[in-house]
Amino acid sequence: MRGVVALTGATGFIGSALARRLIQEGWWVRALHRSPSPPSHLTGLSLEWVRGTLGDRDCLEGLVGDADVVIHCAGVLRGITDADFYPANVEAVSRLASIAAGRSPAPRFLLMSSLAAREPELSPYAASKRMGEVALSKVSDRLSWTALRPPAVYGPGDRELLPLLRLMLHGIAPIPGCKDARFSMLYVEDLAEATVKWLTGEIREKRAFELDDGHPQGYTWYEVVETFERIRGRRVVHCRIPESILNLTARLNKMAASVIGYSPMLTQGKVRELRHPDWVCDNGPFRRVVDWTPKVRLEEGLRRTLGVTLN
Repeated sequence: MRGVVALTGATGFIGSALARRLIQEGWWVRALHRSPSPPSHLTGLSLEWVRGTLGDRDCLEGLVGDADVVIHCAGVLRGITDADFYPANVEAVSRLASIAAGRSPAPRFLLMSSLAAREPELSPYAASKRMGEVALSKVSDRLSWTALRPPAVYGPGDRELLPLLRLMLHGIAPIPGCKDARFSMLYVEDLAEATVKWLTGEIREKRAFELDDGHPQGYTWYEVVETFERIRGRRVVHCRIPESILNLTARLNKMAASVIGYSPMLTQGKVRELRHPDWVCDNGPFRRVVDWTPKVRLEEGLRRTLGVTLN
């Protein structure tokens, strides 16, 4: 066994991919979960489960325990106000980091942040991701840490992008972003591999690193549409969604959320994120200190995600 990894977010899309990859590499994974029983999609994995929440310090003390590494992958994606995101994306980071920094020797700490942290003024979510990184940096004198900022992450098991990807596979591509916007993407298994490489590397810098799939200057929406046309072997009809329609939908979501009490994904903050013209990553700094190369390009990743074989 290589060592013990304390992992939050193991039941989520990215966290479950990390858990599987870490176990394959010989790490013992101690994972946090809230429900009475572990999730069915992780049944069969040799995970040590710790039941509790990110707000329970005693539970987090047990999670960290004698871990060699702490990976905080849990986070909140949906919400409207700062209060929706702050507990998981900021307070939990601070709580976990202080617990880890109090150990002797202190475990290494990896924060799974987001590229949105680069533009904190756009939304409460983006601001919370930046504040989470700041909270981690406050214990820099006692803790070796790294934050990873992946862009849009996709792959089997993803629930956020999958409806849009399936719609494109069926020949309809609604485009919510600006005409000239560019963005990077990353297949989930490549993100998991980057984490494994970080574990075995020796990063001395305490900072955030961007990650992407290596495609120069990212993608435009129309390049994504062209990729789907190759996958389908037929034309994909695309239509740009006006910003006014997105904002109207976001306002209706806010009204519905106040009545029903759910957390919407499309909010006015999310619209600003979608309309931002530059979400292109530069993984050069990370690759200079970690021996990692992304392997899955967009077409292959989309085929794997959607279960589409080569013609």
